[in-house]
Amino acid sequence: MAIGGAASPPCPLDGAPSPAALPGLEEPLLRAAHGAVQARKQPAAGGHDHEAQRPAEPDGATFVRTCFNGLNALSGVGLLSIPYALAEGGWLSLALLLVVAAVCCYTGLLLQRCMGASPAVRGYPDIGALAFGRGGRLAASAFLYAELYLVAIGFLILEGDNLDKLFPGTSVSIGGGLVVVSGKQLFVVLVALVILPTTWLRSLGVLAYVSASGVLASVVVVFCVLWAAVADGVGFQGKGRMLNVSGLPTALGLYTFCYCGHAIFPTLCNSMKEQKKFSRVLSICFVACTLNYGSMAILGYLMYGDDVKSQVTLNLPEGKISSKLAIYTTLINPFSKYALMVTPLATAVEEKLLASGNKRSVNVLVRTMIVLSTVVVALTVPFFGHLMALVGSLLSVMASMLLPCIFYLKIFGVTRCGRAEVALIAMIIVLGSLVAATGTYSSLKKIIHEF
Repeated sequence: MAIGGAASPPCPLDGAPSPAALPGLEEPLLRAAHGAVQARKQPAAGGHDHEAQRPAEPDGATFVRTCFNGLNALSGVGLLSIPYALAEGGWLSLALLLVVAAVCCYTGLLLQRCMGASPAVRGYPDIGALAFGRGGRLAASAFLYAELYLVAIGFLILEGDNLDKLFPGTSVSIGGGLVVVSGKQLFVVLVALVILPTTWLRSLGVLAYVSASGVLASVVVVFCVLWAAVADGVGFQGKGRMLNVSGLPTALGLYTFCYCGHAIFPTLCNSMKEQKKFSRVLSICFVACTLNYGSMAILGYLMYGDDVKSQVTLNLPEGKISSKLAIYTTLINPFSKYALMVTPLATAVEEKLLASGNKRSVNVLVRTMIVLSTVVVALTVPFFGHLMALVGSLLSVMASMLLPCIFYLKIFGVTRCGRAEVALIAMIIVLGSLVAATGTYSSLKKIIHEF
């Protein structure tokens, strides 16, 4: 079961072939650079590098378009909650943001290496199947699709909150006043109707144009917040705390949520014309997004201190042009990202329903039903900050930290990896487990308290 646009070639992945029987597993990741140099010296060696042998997709996305899709996957609604995360953990927790960014970039490279282990691996569930057979596929699929689904729900909650701030008191009467829909609920429904057509696009090359608008919007929001501080009189009055130990679980969960693009990394990699360059895409995306996240976190916390809300746009002064522009551009992000998030889930469902053939009507129906279900959940659980912390603490940690490390060690074998690499992966697993346990408990406690 692939999560990309193309169907998976037949391969007995669920049989979980032993790692020793797989070609291309001679070198672990930390020795890949040395191997690349040797490959340049011996181009005719042919045989073991399946990643290099995988043919370029003739209709695939270019390097630049994949960068836009990757940036859009990593930069988004997490940008609004990053000042709140810093407020929860204190100034010293900024170091954790850098640690999380570095770890998630490294595990992204691990996923790419796992994909190169076999030409039959086309998506995240296939990596799980290659490592642990059918059980690995089920585990990867469960965390992958649950994460993407909840992130899509968070987009709708975000849109409802910000539109309600822009247009307070808006309501619509249906059936002569029998049913009145107002406030956040109304805007969640309206936004879903507008987003729906973008989910019907199946080509990631086409979606790159939508992603470009989301990347631009993320940069504009940071400048709007800066303008509000410098020109609109907000200033930098928030001193904040150096460290808040009790808030570190929430902060770590939100930081991890900011880098939760691993679920669609295989989809992006498979969509590229030149898949060997995907590691460069990852490096560019993580560096650029970390700079943007760090800037927003520092700005928001300096402006509002511990009073910063779960979405910094809700703190901005009403009536100011910068505030309205920030909120309007914020609204672009979910529009540009929603389709990117639900594409892997929709593709998986479509492949089950359409084992042979490709009926456009079924594709549209599946994606419409997914959108409808996210609307229902968004109306039921309207707690943006707590929901995003839960997604980051539980699902994003599993998909972005723990599973890539576990799958990589199983596929390549501990004995084939150097001591330094094994020690590094072990540290990531310990850190991820700690974040998952403490963050999930803290987030669920707050959600239950809100109810």
